[in-house]
Amino acid sequence: MLILAKTALAMMLGFIFAIICGLIFIPLLKKVNFRQHVSDMVGERHLKKEGTPTMGGIIFILPVLITLFLLYLRGSITLNHNLIIVVFVFLAYALLGFIDDWLKVRYHNNEGLRVSTKFLLQMVIAVIFFYIFMKNGGEPVVEITSLNIVLPLGWAFGLFILFLLVGSSNAVNITDGLDGLCGGLCVIAYLAFGILSWNATWMEGYQEVAIFCFVLVGSLLGFLLFNSYPAKVFMGDLGSLALGGAMASIAIITRHELSLALIGGVFVVETLSSMIQIIAIRKFNKKIFKMAPLHHHFEQLGWSEQDIVKAFYVVGLLLAMAAITYGVWL
Repeated sequence: MLILAKTALAMMLGFIFAIICGLIFIPLLKKVNFRQHVSDMVGERHLKKEGTPTMGGIIFILPVLITLFLLYLRGSITLNHNLIIVVFVFLAYALLGFIDDWLKVRYHNNEGLRVSTKFLLQMVIAVIFFYIFMKNGGEPVVEITSLNIVLPLGWAFGLFILFLLVGSSNAVNITDGLDGLCGGLCVIAYLAFGILSWNATWMEGYQEVAIFCFVLVGSLLGFLLFNSYPAKVFMGDLGSLALGGAMASIAIITRHELSLALIGGVFVVETLSSMIQIIAIRKFNKKIFKMAPLHHHFEQLGWSEQDIVKAFYVVGLLLAMAAITYGVWL
């Protein structure tokens, strides 16, 4: 029961602070003219979103920091290297996303940072994570617990971590294309990782990492009140990169790297659809999808934005439940 009480408190505080932040920051973002530029390539229905405030990720990032700080002052959580490393990745990718968003706002386009520059900075954050992780007793192995298989990767584990962090942050970023889509899927994903973290009793700071997840779930639910269709604010790269990076870091420290692909299955499919489309156009001069990523394909088929989001939620929830079953029970 104590676990449920801690979970409820974490989600409640995150939710309340997110509502407060939304009421404060949305008018402020409008005032300083931090508004989204919408490309005409995504279709006419998205053009009406031109001028919607962006960088709304601050609405759920700040509540997480405030809640963790208050819980620490109260003595409800302790600082440990696993919590610190997750928060570091969360904030580092948020900062990278902020720079990208600011450049888009500054120059009134959707270009932001050059792809090579963004990728390089993402790798730098991943390398720092790898160093801290290994310095604090991390083992370069991948475990398949249901089959009792342990795969020692040695130096290749660094490349594996790099792939997970960079891939996850970009996958969540790609999925952030419809009102409420990315935020809702991340609620489901972090709920799953919160449960998996509570079960990782062998890990130092497992309770704190779980509480981080549930605080973020509450904060995202508060954010969704402003981001659901029709969105009053977009999370921007500030939010999506932070969410994807932190998700991968939690998967790594809890030794659920393979579960990440299942919990984030929708993010994976969205990314694959974009990659397949790019390859098909460049190599064969033809399209596989009407538009990529996949959510835009369904839009082109005539689906409403709300129906697409609901369908993706259902798939994400089913995958998350399967991952919890595998990670906790099997």
